[in-house]
Amino acid sequence: MNALLTALISSAIIGGYPQDNNIPQDIYDDYVSIVDQATYKCPYAKPEKVNVSLLWDLVKIEAKHNPPPELQGMLLAAACHESGYNPKALGDYTKKKRIPRAKGILQQWVWVKKYGVDRFNPHQAAEFWMKHVVRQLKKVKKQCRFRSQKKLWIAAWVTSIRYPKPSGRCYERPLHLRILKKWQRNIKRKTKLTGC
Repeated sequence: MNALLTALISSAIIGGYPQDNNIPQDIYDDYVSIVDQATYKCPYAKPEKVNVSLLWDLVKIEAKHNPPPELQGMLLAAACHESGYNPKALGDYTKKKRIPRAKGILQQWVWVKKYGVDRFNPHQAAEFWMKHVVRQLKKVKKQCRFRSQKKLWIAAWVTSIRYPKPSGRCYERPLHLRILKKWQRNIKRKTKLTGC
């Protein structure tokens, strides 16, 4: 009984350290605050229903693509906004037959299937989503001529999730970014209060 109680308390204190996910220490240090915010401050998911292990899997996928430090957590913010981290989510229904066009954790449309992506598999969906954002970087760099990595990544992010536009989407922002910025403000505030 005492061992069970100790295990529960230590897991609560650690905040869901992903011991079974093989997260390198540097990635853990970079993302632990964001994962905490993603768990407890996603407006579209109840904290008790959030699969923290899945969040850490998404972190590993995102970290492979090396986004700028200011945008770490972009994949978590997108998954929060699109589905509340629900890999079986359905959305963007057709008007007449009420058939869902968007499916999965990132609410991807049917065109991603031609790349062999199972939209209901959160790992495949997230990997494709990040690759798609990274693929847009070259196009955005030429079109927008930003020097800042953060601005380039934001433009690539919004270009990857919206319908193509001839003039580009250089100065647009994805809605997911609002969630990420809110989490970052919360982390900053918490750091100021606690001093760590």
